[in-house]
Amino acid sequence: MTGAHGRWNHNIHYHRVVLDAVPDDARSALDVGTGNGLLAADLRTRIGDVTAIDVDEHVLGSARDEIDGVRWICGDVMDYELDTFDVVASVATFHHLPDPRAALRRLADLTAPGGVLVILGLARPSNPVDYAYAVAGVFQHRWLSWRNGYWEHSAPTVWPPPQTYTQVRGDVLDELPGATWQRLPMFRYSVLWRRPYGPPGRA
Repeated sequence: MTGAHGRWNHNIHYHRVVLDAVPDDARSALDVGTGNGLLAADLRTRIGDVTAIDVDEHVLGSARDEIDGVRWICGDVMDYELDTFDVVASVATFHHLPDPRAALRRLADLTAPGGVLVILGLARPSNPVDYAYAVAGVFQHRWLSWRNGYWEHSAPTVWPPPQTYTQVRGDVLDELPGATWQRLPMFRYSVLWRRPYGPPGRA
């Protein structure tokens, strides 16, 4: 997938996972760790009210200059005062957050009842299956980069990711009962969780 902006890289490739999870009646979305703002731009094609938050003022400024119709916030999602949203999405940001379990709880709390939380993240391989996916990902990267052209974002990076895929999966299943965790090609995983209606809480 290339986004509405006509660019492609590993993160943009998986924007479709977020867009496919958007409920038909969703009216608000939060892009966590928006970086250059391209997920926010894609969400804006589906949802009228899109907020994007990032701690990096410089990269956020470039997104603000390029993309209209999004509420841009420079701040830390872990403590910035925010409302709840029908869609909370995070692409290639989760491994930047220092306490994964606290981050999962925070993103769940920002998800409105009936809404959806979608995380697309990076992690380290730690077993033969992980390494097999990594090898396959190298070939996929070469093919898709040749076919689509590779656009390099300007947002800060963290490499290698601090957590393994196994650790991320364990944290997700503990903190978000009912979540779906999936290993993806090209060095990614996805988390999909729908917040139930009813009293506050994640269970």
